[in-house]
Amino acid sequence: MAELVTLSVEDGVGTIRLDRPKMNAINDELYRGVHAMAQRAAADAEVRAVVLYGGEKVFAAGADIKAMSSLSKSSMVAWGRELTDSFTQVQRIPKPVIAAVTGYALGGGYELALCADFRVLGANAKIGQPEILLGVIPGAGGTQRLARLVGPAKAKDLVFTGRHVGAEEALEMGLADAVVPDDEVYATAVAMAKKFAAGPPLALAAAKRAVDEGLDLPLAQGLELESELFAELFDTEDQKTGMRSFLEQGPGKATFVGR
Repeated sequence: MAELVTLSVEDGVGTIRLDRPKMNAINDELYRGVHAMAQRAAADAEVRAVVLYGGEKVFAAGADIKAMSSLSKSSMVAWGRELTDSFTQVQRIPKPVIAAVTGYALGGGYELALCADFRVLGANAKIGQPEILLGVIPGAGGTQRLARLVGPAKAKDLVFTGRHVGAEEALEMGLADAVVPDDEVYATAVAMAKKFAAGPPLALAAAKRAVDEGLDLPLAQGLELESELFAELFDTEDQKTGMRSFLEQGPGKATFVGR
């Protein structure tokens, strides 16, 4: 049987592709595949930025409800922990990650997209957290990452109502970072990723860590983390290259090697 999640690499951009027809419903095999490909993308030096993609028709329409419906509380504790750990592995990729969203990204599908640094939506995309309509709540980061992204009031609107949000409203609310025609979603995400891939990998990883970890720290501790990461970069070849290039050629001319 074909793998449900794959990683392909071209020009420094790694594409993590979900492929479980017809709707990329999230089951055990798929989320474990996401975990494995996220680890692979994180470790592969050839991958300098990542695109998370569900295909031309749909990103991921949520968890496999048929599989979930018969689970008990004890079973769901273990299942939910594994699912959350898999998605968190995507968030922890120390490289820029862009979710390319076509069609539906609902429930666990949008929770996965929330693990990316940026989200590009097709004009006809629909996102949302409809778990409340099933008598439950988001269980893989929807209440937490969503509130951190757009604030508690907007997060509660989506979680309490379970409503679908169109692409333009998602952009206005801060749930998306760009909206493009449906057939341009993947190409747009790849173009964004290529810009990041040309940057200094170690500095990008430090910047991502500083922002992500700093959000969960008091300001004083966040500033300490930032200062520590800033200083560490002065032991890198990329820092020497970047500053030498700036002095000799001006900004934006350096070629970084990731050392």
